[in-house]
Amino acid sequence: MFAGNKFFLLFMIATTLVLSACQSISASGVGEEVSIEGGSYRVVSVQELQGMLENKDFTMINVHTPWQGDIPQTDSRLAYDQISENQDQLPVEKDAKILVYCLTSGMAKKAVESLVDLGYTNIWMLDGGTTAWEEAGLTLKKE
Repeated sequence: MFAGNKFFLLFMIATTLVLSACQSISASGVGEEVSIEGGSYRVVSVQELQGMLENKDFTMINVHTPWQGDIPQTDSRLAYDQISENQDQLPVEKDAKILVYCLTSGMAKKAVESLVDLGYTNIWMLDGGTTAWEEAGLTLKKE
């Protein structure tokens, strides 16, 4: 009988740990938070971005140069190295949700740094950029 109680107790502990881990994941929302000097941003996968696009509540900016195509529902194109010079093309509210992407994420990371330097606090980035998007079998708009 004692061995059975021990097993039950271990089972309950394991179940509790699994459930609390699941709650932590869902409580943090979509994406993974990354801290950088001056702030932070969230990195999302292609699948997470697809879900976000179903009820889009953010400004999506393609920061890749030279331009090679846009993910559908992209709001604007703004070169990663010209963010500061083109603040008039960004949302006025510093807490506005902005998602940036490029070809593979390198230029997007630099754009994120510029946005943080400008005081934006709700920045998101697509992990792997348009390369990951196309590798997932999705298409780009190439007007």
